Amino acid sequence: MTVNRRSILSAAAGLGTAVAAGAALAGPRDKAPAELHAGLPGRVDLTPDAKSDQTLTIQTAIDAAAKAGAPVHLPPGVFRVGTLTLRDGTRLSGSSGLTILEFTGGAAVLVAKAAANIAIEDLTIDGLLIAPTGGEDPALIALENCAGVRLSRLTVRQSLVNGISLTGCSGTITGCTVHNALLTGIFSLDALGLKIAYNTVRDCGNNGIQVWRSKTGEDGTLVTSNRIARISSKGGGSGQNGNGINVYRAGAVVVSNNRISDCAYSAIRGNAASNIQMLGNSCQRLGEVALYAEFGFEGAVIANNVVDTAASGISVTNFNEGGRLASVQGNLIRNLFRRENEPQDKRGEGIGVEADSIVSGNVIEDAPTCGIQVGWGRHMRNCMVTQNLIREAKVGIQITSDARAGTCMISGNMISGTTDGAIRAMQDGVPFGPDLAIEKIDNSRVSISGNVVG
Repeated sequence: MTVNRRSILSAAAGLGTAVAAGAALAGPRDKAPAELHAGLPGRVDLTPDAKSDQTLTIQTAIDAAAKAGAPVHLPPGVFRVGTLTLRDGTRLSGSSGLTILEFTGGAAVLVAKAAANIAIEDLTIDGLLIAPTGGEDPALIALENCAGVRLSRLTVRQSLVNGISLTGCSGTITGCTVHNALLTGIFSLDALGLKIAYNTVRDCGNNGIQVWRSKTGEDGTLVTSNRIARISSKGGGSGQNGNGINVYRAGAVVVSNNRISDCAYSAIRGNAASNIQMLGNSCQRLGEVALYAEFGFEGAVIANNVVDTAASGISVTNFNEGGRLASVQGNLIRNLFRRENEPQDKRGEGIGVEADSIVSGNVIEDAPTCGIQVGWGRHMRNCMVTQNLIREAKVGIQITSDARAGTCMISGNMISGTTDGAIRAMQDGVPFGPDLAIEKIDNSRVSISGNVVG
């Protein structure tokens, strides 16, 4: 075909006819967008109003959209709401950072029970320091027995209780920011397959992230790549509060690659949490033990973490309560301190273990009490401490002297810069007797060999 001026003009004329016909079929061009979309499920045709309560309007849209299998999208602005109930398949979203739900009171801002495949995205939930009244673990977002939950890119703030609470749920919490919650930022109870990842949790009153179970059992929650900072202990106690990540009774939980700082107690605290893994976390400025496996647990892997500034680096303890079986390897621990104002439990220890544990390949520097402590009283059994580097400690390695204690082996460690001996026996944390790295002892329970002292 030859392209010339006449053929181009003919094609243009035809195109103009087609456009005009299309416009006629589409209807009047002067209709507003709200009119064109009126009646569509999930469409919220309202102007955000920070003074009027819009709970009913949004709830109506949620209910209609759930029946039709359609999403609900809220435009930018401030919406005043009480409690919104999510249904099976609810997909509720806004414009990230621009769509704000302000709480007026009630059970929570967003609630659901036994609703599957819920997705909430790109909303800001502001509790305005009004206390929600619903449930045993009240929160601004409270979901119960919901499968396939997806919470993404939410900001949850100013809660007088928890920020997000999930009970008996599976799914993901990713890319969310939770701050200024009086209790806990993200709380999971009896999870059924949950991943908590890439969130920022800060300025919370008791704990950053809690993974709990009603009864001791396997949980399997993955807590990874979160940023947690400035966690207080407003609820008091001796360690149940004030933690970046708190795992209680929940087995097989993996806590990995998190950045945790400025917590009143621990960065990660596992209580009666068997088969817990603490891997590759960066932990700074902790008021007590940075990484803790305590009470009735069996199995802990604590590896490749960095701890800088804490009262104690790592503690694997409570053999008297059944706490046993741990591998503590490849951690870097430095700048420890003693809490001299505490009547007891002053700490200043790099690593402490009691039963069925290996401590290997760790680097510990600046420990004002000791680098590694093995056992407490009669509570020691089958411990190996090998190939660690300990620098600038008061005592390098302390071993319980109780005659009722079990066996341990100390070998191949490098210890330098200690002021009160490289390896010593101790009773209730107080060292005594000769330096066992230099003087041999006649004790079949304790084997000490091949250590280098500088």
